Amino acid sequence: MADTSDTRTPAQIEADIKRRREVLAETLDEIGVRVHPKTIVGDAKAKVVANIDHTVGRAYVQVNRMVSDVRARFVDDEGAPRLERVVPVAIAVVGVVGLLALGARRRRD
Repeated sequence: MADTSDTRTPAQIEADIKRRREVLAETLDEIGVRVHPKTIVGDAKAKVVANIDHTVGRAYVQVNRMVSDVRARFVDDEGAPRLERVVPVAIAVVGVVGLLALGARRRRD
C-alpha cells in the first residue's frame, strides 16, 4: 500500500497552493486570449496576408521569368537589340495600330 503521509509543513503546502493558483491563473488568461474573437480574427487575417504574400511572390517570380524570356528573345547578351526579331514585331504593331485607327475613323464618319 502506498504511503499517503505528507511531510510538508502547512506553510509549504500553502506556498504550493499559491504557486499552483498563479500558474492556473496564467493558463486561464492565456486560454482567454487565444479564444477571444479579436485574437481569432487577427490570426485569420495574418494567415490570409501570408497566403496573399506567398501568391504575390510566386506571381512576381513567374512574371519576372516571362519578362526575362521575352527580353532574351529581343536583346542579345550584350544588351543590343536583335534587329532580326525587333523589326518584324515593330511592323506588326504599327500595322495593328493603323488598322485600329482606320476602324475608329470609319465609325466616326
